[in-house]
Amino acid sequence: MSKLIVVHSYKGGTGKTIMSVNLAALFAKRGKKVAIFDLDFRAPSLFAILRAETRVWLNDYLNKKCEINNVLIDLSSRISGEGKLYAGLADPSPAAMQDMATKGSEWGKRVLSRLISLKEELIGVQKFDYIIFDTSPGLQYSSMNAIVLADLVVLTTTGDCSDVNGTKRMLSEFYTMWETKTGLVINKVLDDEARSNNAEYVKRIEEEYNVPLLGAMPCFCEVLKAEGRYLFPQDKPDHPFTGLLYEIADRIEKKHYTLTCGIQKHHQNTV
Repeated sequence: MSKLIVVHSYKGGTGKTIMSVNLAALFAKRGKKVAIFDLDFRAPSLFAILRAETRVWLNDYLNKKCEINNVLIDLSSRISGEGKLYAGLADPSPAAMQDMATKGSEWGKRVLSRLISLKEELIGVQKFDYIIFDTSPGLQYSSMNAIVLADLVVLTTTGDCSDVNGTKRMLSEFYTMWETKTGLVINKVLDDEARSNNAEYVKRIEEEYNVPLLGAMPCFCEVLKAEGRYLFPQDKPDHPFTGLLYEIADRIEKKHYTLTCGIQKHHQNTV
């Protein structure tokens, strides 16, 4: 079943973009047709991580200067197998970032209709299996629009106290408005309990955040040192980070979450 997956966080530095890129690569490596878009207009980074170049940006599509096919860059040659990987990049120029920072609510409403059209075109017409939005942290207009449209939000956080508190507040005060299907990924965990993802740890985290736990990622120095140079499912298939990514992808693909924010229980059924 096709899905729009939004990868979001309360603040920067949670590994949100690395999670977005590597999930996209993993699904493509599994033979899926995948498109990843950079919706972090105030600090675009996909162009650098993917080492991709373009003259037509997602900004142009949102401003009705082009169609979505003009934005898509085919990166399928970077992934072995039959899958397809495409990317839509945000304009990293200072002028474009400044322009996006000044946009107000009326622009946000117009952009929502463009994102709806994007989803309908890519999933309904072009038969993409997954669309992944790498959003800006917090509740910018582009992020809120993406969350409203999402079939699943992968919410990334760390153990930092401000990140924990902000994530919980955002879940309880915004996500509940939309009953958004959400799965949590905790990055850069240090304690052995989290590393093992044992039942007691999972239960405690899910009760604490009131959403299902998709996975807990240890703080891998190799991932930090890579600085986005690798697509781990393709370039480092035997790395523990890749193994945990596969577990998260399995939960996204094969588990049905009945929990939405504000509901205190969930169950998972393997397809």
